Amino acid sequence: MTTTQSVDLDVQPTPLALLLLGRGADPRSERGVECPGDLPAPSDPDLVERARAAKEKLGEKVFVLGHHYQRDEVIQFADVTGDSFKLAKDAAARPAAEYIVFCGVHFMAESADILTTDDQKVVLPDLAAGCSMADMATAEQVAECWDVLAEAGITHRVVPVSYMNSSADIKAFTGKHGGTVCTSSNAERALRWAFEQGEQVLFLPDQHLGRNTAVRDLGMSLDDCVLYNPHKPNGGLTTRQLREAKMILWRGHCSVHGRFSLDSVRDVRERIPGVNVLVHPECKHEVVAAADHVGSTEYIIKALEAAPAGSKWAIGTELNLVQRLANRFAPEGKEIVFLDKTVCFCSTMNRIDLPHLVWTLESLAEGNEVNVIQVDKETADFAQLALERMLALP
Repeated sequence: MTTTQSVDLDVQPTPLALLLLGRGADPRSERGVECPGDLPAPSDPDLVERARAAKEKLGEKVFVLGHHYQRDEVIQFADVTGDSFKLAKDAAARPAAEYIVFCGVHFMAESADILTTDDQKVVLPDLAAGCSMADMATAEQVAECWDVLAEAGITHRVVPVSYMNSSADIKAFTGKHGGTVCTSSNAERALRWAFEQGEQVLFLPDQHLGRNTAVRDLGMSLDDCVLYNPHKPNGGLTTRQLREAKMILWRGHCSVHGRFSLDSVRDVRERIPGVNVLVHPECKHEVVAAADHVGSTEYIIKALEAAPAGSKWAIGTELNLVQRLANRFAPEGKEIVFLDKTVCFCSTMNRIDLPHLVWTLESLAEGNEVNVIQVDKETADFAQLALERMLALP
């Protein structure tokens, strides 16, 4: 009888293999990659002419919205630019436009569909253009969270406040349970309103905006805030913690703004003496606390418009916008740099590129409706209720 002798090859699984198998972790996964600041090269010039021709053929039938974080090759075809809520309102103000082409991400197109007329169609050039933050809170997870709060006996005093960067389902949940939507510009007003209605707030889905607003603007302490993790039983919190917290923060964040670190702030101050650090409130609390100025996208733009010539600024927000502002204000002698060396542009926002926009416009010009975003009536009605509460804020 023959025997087979086993040979020990001493094969060790690589970190990548372990990660793919779900047995490992990458502690740098939220830190971004090396990026010197150069964006992808502009698309084929022929596409520019095709986009112009298709848009001209559509005429008043189409209204193109461009979010601030879009690349320049797309922004050049936008009829208006702005943040998500401003663009949704701009769309609602153009009832004559049959097609609203939203160069942004999915939740933004949903909001535009909710606020526009039934005769208008909102189109997203690439359906894969999502938002990692919005995806961090699903309808099922939030419903389960509400059940946890009900078991703790506190739903009667909890008011949900949902950031604009959330799905239509989450906005609908908020409207159905007496809450409101907020933007990064009016989060303080939304929270003050919520605390007039109840004793506690469930803030969805961005923990950083909720924490920064509560602590910086409302004077709460970090101990007043607890973090609800939808991937843990009971949100990873005790019943006592849920009952005693003023702010129940959902464990979500922006994949771009969440990558800025305290080291980023320290490094830029060493490199550029006298620099003003201006960051978005979606950044981590320690980054916001170390910054000179904090504000929404629109706030950032206005602050740079009002800045004196010769001033120096490090901006903690999406790279496309920072580069656009740096080019815009360079003739005025304003030095504007990106806050961090290792964070690139928003990858999901940049799925809306010129080829997708050309395909969309040409399809519409030929009478083919593509990528139409439709929110069902019940969801839209409750979501609109939450949006209307925001619009009515004092």
